[in-house]
Amino acid sequence: MIERIVIIDSVDPVSFYGVNNSNMQLIRNLFPKLRVTARGSVIKVIGDDAETAEFEKKIKELEEYCSKFNKLTEDVILDIVKGKTPDEPKLDDVIIYGINGKPISGRNANQVKMVKSFRDNDLTFALGPAGTGKTYIAIALAVKALKNREVKKIILSRPAVEAGEKLGFLPGDMKDKIDPYLQPLYDALEDMIPAVKLKEYLDTKVIQIAPLAFMRGRTLNDAVIVLDEAQNTTTHQIKMFLTRLGMNGKMIITGDVTQIDLPRSVGSGLVQALRVLKGVPGIGRIEFGKKDIVRHPLVQRIVEAYESADKKGETEAETELTKEVQE
Repeated sequence: MIERIVIIDSVDPVSFYGVNNSNMQLIRNLFPKLRVTARGSVIKVIGDDAETAEFEKKIKELEEYCSKFNKLTEDVILDIVKGKTPDEPKLDDVIIYGINGKPISGRNANQVKMVKSFRDNDLTFALGPAGTGKTYIAIALAVKALKNREVKKIILSRPAVEAGEKLGFLPGDMKDKIDPYLQPLYDALEDMIPAVKLKEYLDTKVIQIAPLAFMRGRTLNDAVIVLDEAQNTTTHQIKMFLTRLGMNGKMIITGDVTQIDLPRSVGSGLVQALRVLKGVPGIGRIEFGKKDIVRHPLVQRIVEAYESADKKGETEAETELTKEVQE
């Protein structure tokens, strides 16, 4: 009799073991000659050498499946333990599988183009109105690269630009003041990574979420770096951010040039970067439009209404100016 220790470190143990340890109980029943105990990410098994070796092999296969699809069902366990290939969802353009096996994929032509641009370029600009899925797809691509061990970490950043409330007036310490600006990034991650695993990634800094000001002086190697809401960066900030890219790094910059919250006297760094970097090899650019909005259908109508109002306002302003000149 020997004892083997199997570590399942790439999945959330809660997802792996199942509700009320139902998955683990099934696995025990499929290996009746072995004594199996599981706690956290550690599984101990005692028994014959050949059988414990087979047990370890099957556990690793189950871990690989659970890591890819973020779920483990009774049918999958039975298939893998019995040596069969489990049925896998066959969907085009799937990036990753989120919580409970939810497939995350490009939902329109421009999202698919963004996936291709990320694959082909080290820097991708994703531009367009709110609700087009720019940030969500960017984070999905970063999580996929991390899961596939193409990179060692994910860096997510946003400029902490005030829009109405002053940072100093918000309660709490610096983290409490900054977190509301970064909440959309947390929301996307929570859709894609089980809670226990996400906490581990955040605690060990495998995934880092920080305001743009904290990027200065860093060289970001072996990482996917995402800058969200880039239209609110200054020219100096975006240049500083772009030059953080290190070896084996990929960068995605998202923004909407129609929603700039900077003071009127401050130019948008994103607008300047798009102009300066136009035509530079290794840089992709995807432009989303109103028709790419994937939120509630009302969002598209809201965007169209504001665009119409803006155009009307410009026309009225020009008319007033013409009257003043004529008078």
